Amino acid sequence: MLLTHKENILKFSWLLPSFLSLFLFGSTVKAATLANWHFDSNRNHLDFTTDENVQPKVQLLTNPNRLVIDLSGVTLGYPQTSQRVGLVIKDISIGQFNAQTTRMAVTLAPGYTFDLAQVKLQEESPNHWSVQLPKPLPLTATQPKYLEITPSISPTPTVSDNSTLFAGVVPMHSPMKALEPQIKALMNRYSFLKTGMFFLDLDTGDYLDIGGDRVFPAASTIKLPILIAFFQDLDAGKVTLQENLTMRRDLVTNGSGSMQYERVGKKYTALETITKMITISDNTATNMIIDRLGGAAKLNQRFRSWGLKDTVIRHLLADLRGTNTTSSQDMARVLALVVNNKLVSLQSREQALDILRHTTIHTLLPAGLGKGAVIANKTGDIGFLIGDAGFVTMPNGKHYLAAIFVTRPYKDTRGRDFIRQVSRLVYDYLDQPNPVAAVDSPNSVTR
Repeated sequence: MLLTHKENILKFSWLLPSFLSLFLFGSTVKAATLANWHFDSNRNHLDFTTDENVQPKVQLLTNPNRLVIDLSGVTLGYPQTSQRVGLVIKDISIGQFNAQTTRMAVTLAPGYTFDLAQVKLQEESPNHWSVQLPKPLPLTATQPKYLEITPSISPTPTVSDNSTLFAGVVPMHSPMKALEPQIKALMNRYSFLKTGMFFLDLDTGDYLDIGGDRVFPAASTIKLPILIAFFQDLDAGKVTLQENLTMRRDLVTNGSGSMQYERVGKKYTALETITKMITISDNTATNMIIDRLGGAAKLNQRFRSWGLKDTVIRHLLADLRGTNTTSSQDMARVLALVVNNKLVSLQSREQALDILRHTTIHTLLPAGLGKGAVIANKTGDIGFLIGDAGFVTMPNGKHYLAAIFVTRPYKDTRGRDFIRQVSRLVYDYLDQPNPVAAVDSPNSVTR
């Protein structure tokens, strides 16, 4: 388990640095496993994800006083671990309660309890749940030995049913109606292109969604979620930055990157490999990381657990035929989850974004940004398709997500020009002091 901060909350010392984004995986095949358990010390908020659907059971038990979350059908495959927290919240532990159940427990000091009515169990998706913990209270009366809440008492809609949140983390506000005529006029001028785009202002929740759920070949943008999956495993202790990866013959491929020209058997650190995967879009490096993380099937399962509906690896790179797929909304979703600390630790988030900021191709989204803007992005190009997805920080402090794909006549530079002009229109729109938005328009994004 991972605590994102070491600072104190109220009068309690939340000191769980070793739990920061610890991802615990079971070893059995048939049972579900715990993919992610995250504790946000700023909000007293537990967040956990399994690789299969799960129905958590939350109970308040005594002797000792503790809140337990039982995950039936989940096998931990990992020794029980416990970390002392402080004087009132004594420890947080995770272990195998019985052969079919994994148990998470928040143990309180004697004389303290939780008001169970204030414990909020929330379903983010069928395999992603959160528990909002209230402030511990002193016992003032005889406490029942057993209390329980179940999802039937306080469920909330899944992410896919929640039309006010994007990726379950960013409140949606209004479409960028004043911008749409300009974008559509540009699309008419480039009518021979097929496009899908999604832009989201993280400060206001305003968005531009034109074919954002349209599925396209992913090209090298697939390397963005692969990068985040690597940092998840780094947080879990399953990989390290300095471990050596061997460039095997079966992983060497053509297309972008320089590693293909090195001798087979050469070793690279994992940090070198993921950096080349992103900055120079090295296809051989990507295949090495896919292999290190357990292969395409396991990564696809991970992507599904994040709520990505269209992002699938079907072929190792170079995937010049475009069998690997994604969508603009999926790319924006990954970025939204990352920048909102939902997938990786704060340290891993910053390192991943820093690598993305050093991509060497600047001809797509970056070419439309104003002076002083910074983008952490990943491009893709397989001749008949180009795409780009990134997290933009403007000089005025605003932040927005950008993702766009274009199919075009093979290597037609007008596809690049179109993306650059779309990027400039969105940037200029958001650079206004008070961009006009249609506040009475219904939200259309439900992902």
